[in-house]
Amino acid sequence: MEILEAKNLTKIYGSENGEESTRALNGISFAVRQGEFVGIMGPSGSGKTTLLNILSGIDRGTSGKVEINNKDIYKMSKKELALFRRREIGYIFQDFNLLDSLTLQENIMLPMILDEKSPEDMEKKAKELMKLFEIYDISNKYPYNISGGQQQRTAVCRALMNSPSIIFGDEPTGNLDSKSSKGIMECFEKMNKELEATILIVTHDVFAASFCNRVIFIKDGEIHSEIIKKGTRKEFLDSIFNSLALLGGEGYEV
Repeated sequence: MEILEAKNLTKIYGSENGEESTRALNGISFAVRQGEFVGIMGPSGSGKTTLLNILSGIDRGTSGKVEINNKDIYKMSKKELALFRRREIGYIFQDFNLLDSLTLQENIMLPMILDEKSPEDMEKKAKELMKLFEIYDISNKYPYNISGGQQQRTAVCRALMNSPSIIFGDEPTGNLDSKSSKGIMECFEKMNKELEATILIVTHDVFAASFCNRVIFIKDGEIHSEIIKKGTRKEFLDSIFNSLALLGGEGYEV
């Protein structure tokens, strides 16, 4: 079953026919099946962040279609899309986006608070997730009192609270050291394998991408190639390096 389908997505900034226009995406089409863990990689300026914003409903393409669970998000009103995103999409940001005035548990429960769920249901779900991702012992602390890795684990739990159809990650290891990055990617792997979550991340981090099941490479707003994991993660890591060498560009992290 396809959870996400992008059809011929284009994004043009400025006048479509003018000399000042910039074509960020040029007819991108692909699908993500239920239970997949997909990475998007490409050089700086390739359009991957624009693509993620359009897929998640943060931005809108110039043309094309995005369907999540067979629902065209472009046919929704602003109110309908906001509700759909809250219930069907989990989003994990590079800079965590936690509220400093709330404890970790309160940050995690926020999506269910907005949906006016019962306190019992919220606390039960939050407790289960915090234990799974090993932050239950610090649940009453505030974001500014914990490490970046712990903040990102909190963001992972928050993204899972409403059991979304798909989880998007925007450079989820971008603000973390190598040890914390490994821990976060193990969290993503646990989400995918144990919770059967469907995940799509954009990343410059080759090590992070090696945790995915499939990596799509884009260049100049178009899909350049893709590879599917076969064998060990080390072998997949080598395949990613080889694909990036063919793709060209700089700015990748190891």
